[in-house]
Amino acid sequence: MQKIKIVFLDTQTVGEVPNMGLFNSLGEFISYPLTLPQDRVKNIGNADVVITNKVMIDREVMDACPNLKLICIAATGINNIDTEYAKAKGIAFKNVVDYSTESVAQLTIAMILHLVSKLGYFDTYVKSGTYTKSPMFTHLGRNFFELKGKRAGIIGLGNIGKRVAQLLEAFGMQVAYYSTSGNNTHNTYPREELDNLLRTSDIISIHAPLNDRTRNLIDISKLKIMKPSAILINVGRGGIVNEADLVQAINHEYIAGAGVDVFEQEPMLDSNPLLQADFPEKFIFTPHIAWASIEARTLLIEKIGENIKQFLKQ
Repeated sequence: MQKIKIVFLDTQTVGEVPNMGLFNSLGEFISYPLTLPQDRVKNIGNADVVITNKVMIDREVMDACPNLKLICIAATGINNIDTEYAKAKGIAFKNVVDYSTESVAQLTIAMILHLVSKLGYFDTYVKSGTYTKSPMFTHLGRNFFELKGKRAGIIGLGNIGKRVAQLLEAFGMQVAYYSTSGNNTHNTYPREELDNLLRTSDIISIHAPLNDRTRNLIDISKLKIMKPSAILINVGRGGIVNEADLVQAINHEYIAGAGVDVFEQEPMLDSNPLLQADFPEKFIFTPHIAWASIEARTLLIEKIGENIKQFLKQ
């Protein structure tokens, strides 16, 4: 039987992983670090299976690649696939779920601890040499608070949201959540309406998808009702939090700080208002890497391989 041909269009988006070679055992495997829009059809060629993380597979590509039978998305979101057209043409598509839960939850907690404990400030204080000139063994230039006894609000209680909730409980926090779909009911934690969750929480952590219900969910009107001491974390999707409004909220001290891993446009533009904030030390930014521990990326490849195997059994 002739081997199937598998093409991975953007391996650079998953980096160096130890198990990329597993695709060689499934068929003839070709990979490209990145694929520009104008090179999609050329790079896919007569492939049976295409793997894509961010490269758009639309009707133009599907029409030009008649041998295409399966699209594997190297992520959970499927917004880079014209799914309706794929269905119409009989092209299967499979995404990957629950591969980055621990990675995202870990970075969420890291951001919270960094901001709550003012680590950036104290680290700078020591490294600047100021501490060497101090007459006292400690430095109390910034107050920080303990998580124990405080309240955490989770926006989006899926696999990642639940894991973050568990970790925050381990610090002694009380946890409540808001369901962005309105359909999620969880017996462990109380479900609340968004305004009350924002008004009463010391930490707000976002773990929701971007859709019509969540786009611009957190704007200046929502930020104003949060506690002035509260911290906002967004590791969900850019566009859920209005970036210009978040800067305004920090500048006017409506909230105390924010951690952001996802942005409205990625990579960020030089003109992004987040880079122009009056108090940059009250932010921590990471370049959409919460999902990307080496363990998570390895599991992602493994699950893509399983998706291909299952398809071949049909």
